[in-house]
Amino acid sequence: MRPLDEKETTMVFEKLFKFTGPNLKHLLDRPSAEGPDPEPGRYCLRLHKNRVFYASESLVRRATAVSRTRLAGVGTPIGKFTHGGAFHLTVHALDLLAAHARRRVWLKPDTERSFLFGNSVPKSALARITENTKSGDGVVVMSMADVPLGFGVAARGAQDCRKADTNAVVVLHQSDAGEYLRKEEELM
Repeated sequence: MRPLDEKETTMVFEKLFKFTGPNLKHLLDRPSAEGPDPEPGRYCLRLHKNRVFYASESLVRRATAVSRTRLAGVGTPIGKFTHGGAFHLTVHALDLLAAHARRRVWLKPDTERSFLFGNSVPKSALARITENTKSGDGVVVMSMADVPLGFGVAARGAQDCRKADTNAVVVLHQSDAGEYLRKEEELM
């Protein structure tokens, strides 16, 4: 396990910034509540086996006592680097993104299942959308009860959604909570 180098950090922060915007600073600057240390420190990002982990500094210090071959991970896995070098957020990052997201989309209750099966969001499934959403922005998909279901990329802006056809795709699917069941082997 090692800290991310400059190129990796830039790739991770660009992806997180797409969803959180200026709230990104709150992810790493918030004080950690983990660990028995009187001052456990802040949160940090670490790379282990092409996976990026979000963990408190005190937890990372304790993990150094475990050999690399035996260490499965430390903290919350938020994404992974592909063999081609691209960074992809995983479903594990959903709670972090939902807490700090700039833009959200709420689905009608009867259409949540379709999104959880890995489908993109059509306009007919849309209940609400954050007003200043533009095409290409990262959005967190929520249920009407404010439960985060997943995240994706806005295919249309908030203004374009009003004029769009009912079958037009509004949010392109990236990840959802249903992946815990569909891709159980790949996630760990």
